Amino acid sequence: MFNKSAIVCVVALLMSVNVWAGDAYLEKPPVIPAPLADGETIEPEVNIIQKEDRMIEEYRLNGQLYMIKVTPTVGHPYYFMDTDGDGSLETTQHDLDGMLVPNWILLEW
Repeated sequence: MFNKSAIVCVVALLMSVNVWAGDAYLEKPPVIPAPLADGETIEPEVNIIQKEDRMIEEYRLNGQLYMIKVTPTVGHPYYFMDTDGDGSLETTQHDLDGMLVPNWILLEW
């Protein structure tokens, strides 16, 4: 009565309709932020605190503190960083816990 290719076409058509119906339940894609204009950059907010023996620079991006640069009057600057993005600066994990671990730049070019 029906040939085999006609049955295959009907089954394929019915399966494709089922796939289209399933698309209605997909989540909407996230909103894509507007692209930056030419030459526009995302720059951090820097808060500079001057003390007698050091200068402290706090770097924030979108209000979140991610790095502190301490420049002593004598010696090289060192950094405290939020390496995992949780908003708190990294600390040591031993008997001196509570102290921030300073990071120095050894090479720079």
